[in-house]
Amino acid sequence: MTVLMLLSLAGVPACAEPASPAPAVTAAVSSPTPVSVGAVATASPPAAPVSQSSSPPDSLNSKSLTEKAVEKVKQVAKSAGDIFNRVPCLAPKDSARSKGSLPHVAGKLAAGQPVVIIAFGSSSTVGVGSTAPEYTYPNRLAAQLQRQYPGADITVVNRGRNGEDAPEMLKRLQSAVLDLHPDLVIWQVGTNAVLRKLDPDETGHLVDEGVAQIQAAGADLVLVDPQYSPRVTERADDANKMVKLLGKIAQIRHVNVFPRFSVMRDWHEKQAVPMDTFVVADGLHMTDWGYACFAQLLGDDIIKSVGQIKLGVSIPSRVEFYLPM
Repeated sequence: MTVLMLLSLAGVPACAEPASPAPAVTAAVSSPTPVSVGAVATASPPAAPVSQSSSPPDSLNSKSLTEKAVEKVKQVAKSAGDIFNRVPCLAPKDSARSKGSLPHVAGKLAAGQPVVIIAFGSSSTVGVGSTAPEYTYPNRLAAQLQRQYPGADITVVNRGRNGEDAPEMLKRLQSAVLDLHPDLVIWQVGTNAVLRKLDPDETGHLVDEGVAQIQAAGADLVLVDPQYSPRVTERADDANKMVKLLGKIAQIRHVNVFPRFSVMRDWHEKQAVPMDTFVVADGLHMTDWGYACFAQLLGDDIIKSVGQIKLGVSIPSRVEFYLPM
C-alpha cells in the first residue's frame, strides 16, 4: 500500500496564533518509524525504615500515589508515541453514531480505487505541538487507514498553513485543494477567527463559499470546528458563536462537521482527562495524544462508512451532521 503525506511549507502570516515552526517534513511516509516520546523519570530516595504499625506511614502512601501518577504519564506517552497502535481515547458517551456520512471516499475504498484525502487548515493541521511529523493528525489518519486497508492506494495531503483562517484559506482553496481532485476534504477552520476577532458574519460567508466550491468538485467534506483549549475558551462567547456558526453552515449545506470543541471538552469535563494530556504548554495547540485521538475518531468514521457500503447499507449522499463514534 502507498500512503503519501505531503506538507506545504509557505510563509507564516502575522496573526494572533503563535507562528510556531512546523515539524520537519518527509516527502513520503510509507511506513513511518515511531519516535518515542520522552517518559517521565524520577529518582526515588532511599527507603525509610518501615513502621510496625498496621497503617503504612504517610510517606509510603505519598510515594505510592506518586509512582502511580508517573506510571500513568508513561503509559499516555507510550500510547501517543506509537503511530501503529490505537490510543486509549473515547468519544463522548452521548454522541450520535455516524450513519455513513462519507459516501464518496467510502465507496472508492470499498471498490479498491485510489483515494485522495486533503487535510486543509491552519496550525492544527500543520501539527504544531506534535513532537515529530509522524504524530500530526494527517499522518496518524494515514497510518490508521494503512492498517485497515493494506492493499489500498491512499494519498493523504497536508495543506495546513500556520496562522490562517477563512480569508487566507479561501484564496488558496483552488490551488491547494481542488486542483488535486480530492475524494475527501477535512477542513479545520475557525480557531484563528476567534483569536484574531474576525467578523463572524464575514467568516461565515467565506466558509460557506468554500463549502460550495468543495461540493461542486464532488468531494466529501468534514468541517472541523475550534479546539477546546485555554487560549480559545478565554474567549468563550466568540468560541461558542463560531461552533454554532459552523454547525449552521453544515446543516444548511448538508455537509459533515467534526465537533472538536465538544469532543475535547468531554475529554476534560466528563472523562477527567487532564488538560495537559491533550493541550501543550502554549494553551492552544494539541499534544501527540490529542492529535492521535482526533485522527482516530475521524478514521473510525471512514472505516465504518466503508463497512456499511460493503454490507449494502443505503448511505445518504448528504448528511447534515455527524458526531464521532
